[in-house]
Amino acid sequence: MQINKYYASALTAFVIWGFFSLALKPLHIYPSLDILFYRIFFATVILLVINLLFRKSIVKNDLATFRKLESKLKYRFLFLTVLGGFLLIFNWFLFIYAVNHVSLKSASFAYLICPIVTTILAYFILKEKLSNWQWFSVALCVVSCGILSYGNLAELAYSLVIAFSFALYLISQRKNIVFDKFLILTFQMVIASLVILPFFPSYSAAIPTESLFYILLMVIVVLFTIIPLYLNLYALKGMNSSAVGILMYTNPLLNFVLAIFYFHEEITFNQIISYSLILLSIVIFNERFLFRKSEIKPV
Repeated sequence: MQINKYYASALTAFVIWGFFSLALKPLHIYPSLDILFYRIFFATVILLVINLLFRKSIVKNDLATFRKLESKLKYRFLFLTVLGGFLLIFNWFLFIYAVNHVSLKSASFAYLICPIVTTILAYFILKEKLSNWQWFSVALCVVSCGILSYGNLAELAYSLVIAFSFALYLISQRKNIVFDKFLILTFQMVIASLVILPFFPSYSAAIPTESLFYILLMVIVVLFTIIPLYLNLYALKGMNSSAVGILMYTNPLLNFVLAIFYFHEEITFNQIISYSLILLSIVIFNERFLFRKSEIKPV
């Protein structure tokens, strides 16, 4: 498998996200909505400051490019960017809720099946082709979901919705490649902030006073939000949905290892079988990337 700057960016992003629970779990005493509110607000402020103070020339160039685009391309960019902002909000809330109120394994499983879901959606939406072996791996994934759902229907539901929302985000942003990725991320955070702002007065709890909350939140915003999201968006410039799948698995595998050995969550026989089938489907699905030499061409 060829390693280039796009693969390096994606791998780094998913490795970082794999340790997200270490910063998120200590905040379980706070409502999930509060964590989401402050995460988005803080990220938006930091991104705006960086762009307005240190990236003025890039902002001006992209604005000039946007003005020159024909109306159809302008609407396409705005639609994809706004859609990405909404999908991020939805995905983040469900992930935070799953980690702190369902189980870390449910969040981990969501990102195990996310690459498969991404490819299925890409097949129908982006018209990407699947080989017979890849369809077989999808079938194995469906079987594993059925095993996991036995006695854990709620966890499976959360896993599937988290996976679908992030898969849709990846697919939508693959086509959003005209402008600077850091600027697109800033735009999406502004949109996310505007969406949740009306709900903040009614649905937020008392403003946290503990310093630990703000220290961990800044770690989440910078290390687990801005940096990996930018790396992920950058990687999508040169990777297709099938290629990104092989690297996405580092995130849930790290989550699952942390769930067992660090957080000491219980694991059942059904979960062992289910995860084993998922791992088998991973190998089968990506056999051409794992065992054959191929060049990755930019999208």
